Amino acid sequence: MPAPQKTARRSLALAVAVLSTAAPLALTAPAAYAAPSPGASPSATPPAQMSTVGGARLGRPGTQVNLASGVPVLPKDVTARSWIVADAESGEVLAAHNAHWRLAPASTLKMLFADTLLPKFPKTMTYKVTPEDLAGVGAGSSLVGIKENETYTVHDLWLGVFLRSGNDAVHVLSSMNKGVARTVRDMNAHADELQALDTEVVSPDGYDAPRQVSSAYDLTLIARSGLQKKDFREYCSTVRARFPGETKKDKKGKTVRESFEIQNTNRLLTGDYDTDVYQGIAGVKNGNTTNAGATFTGVAERNGKVLLVTVMNPEKKEHNEVYKETARLFDWGFKAAGKVEPVGELVPPRSAQTDGKPGGGASGEAGGTGAGQGAAGAQAVASASTASGTGGMGIALAVAGGVLALLAGGAFLVNRRWPLPDLVRRRR
Repeated sequence: MPAPQKTARRSLALAVAVLSTAAPLALTAPAAYAAPSPGASPSATPPAQMSTVGGARLGRPGTQVNLASGVPVLPKDVTARSWIVADAESGEVLAAHNAHWRLAPASTLKMLFADTLLPKFPKTMTYKVTPEDLAGVGAGSSLVGIKENETYTVHDLWLGVFLRSGNDAVHVLSSMNKGVARTVRDMNAHADELQALDTEVVSPDGYDAPRQVSSAYDLTLIARSGLQKKDFREYCSTVRARFPGETKKDKKGKTVRESFEIQNTNRLLTGDYDTDVYQGIAGVKNGNTTNAGATFTGVAERNGKVLLVTVMNPEKKEHNEVYKETARLFDWGFKAAGKVEPVGELVPPRSAQTDGKPGGGASGEAGGTGAGQGAAGAQAVASASTASGTGGMGIALAVAGGVLALLAGGAFLVNRRWPLPDLVRRRR
């Protein structure tokens, strides 16, 4: 029986990705991987066969790390079903655990939503919300508080997505993108472009849905792509901002529209009673649903190293456990960087390998022209100038040096220092 078209396309993309690595790797069609369904408890055992994108060891169950003399031992109190520690700039995977296990992603999927749609609309663009825009928001969703018949800027809406993980903001932006169905298609196409082949998007906000899955490896790839966009970096690192409220008449009969404060739900960025702000943290995105459990992808910089850590569904269900386990893995990664031999790599987008022409003029900012983008909008930062932060926070961007290297003439930048927000200036 012939395979569905999408499965065939993903299998071909997987084959291309695997054949592009230095050593021959075993191929396994992604269609063979079971996807959890909402309402069912995820299996406690990873599949015996997983994708080998990024290296053969990343497709093996269990923990993968090259321990040697001088390499610190991994923390023992990490209970996540899946996790990964990677160098955000070189793409080296320092250690991983069930990296390609396809699990429900929850709101970490909003990183893919943002990476796909951010370049499409200028942040100053305004939009008046209709009742139809909010009709598909799932029951119990996280909301930023968008009201029907009110007008918002695109900047407001992205603050709602990143800080409050607002599914209402996601649906409004999806409506601006010609609907949820079109947005889901765009996100799946962009996932294929990034070689995030474990990822299947069904709902753009990450709300639990049948067959909606991603993996620690894919979420890390997606975050790495998003962080090359200036606006993405600013939004995901914003601690708090003002959000427009509802238009009302005051006691004097005057029409007014006040704002209210929203705060980022990333506890490594904001802190909590049992969780400290992590030194050098600069985003990225958290999530939590019944089916997915707690999920989180974070980026942090210390001593000239920028690391990405993704943690999916810790078995230990203590308060803020996903952040605590992420912090432990960050601590290990910063100690191990430069000492441990990698077990795999974060692959570049497909267009970066196949484009014969250098991409030019890509700003990486929302509402860009799309110049220099790959097939599905993989856009790179071409500027590291100092800029102000979002939401009136006055976040200064550190101007970081480094070498710009274009892969095969494509638009994806590697082996460089991203101008991550300098969080030391606003630590408590």
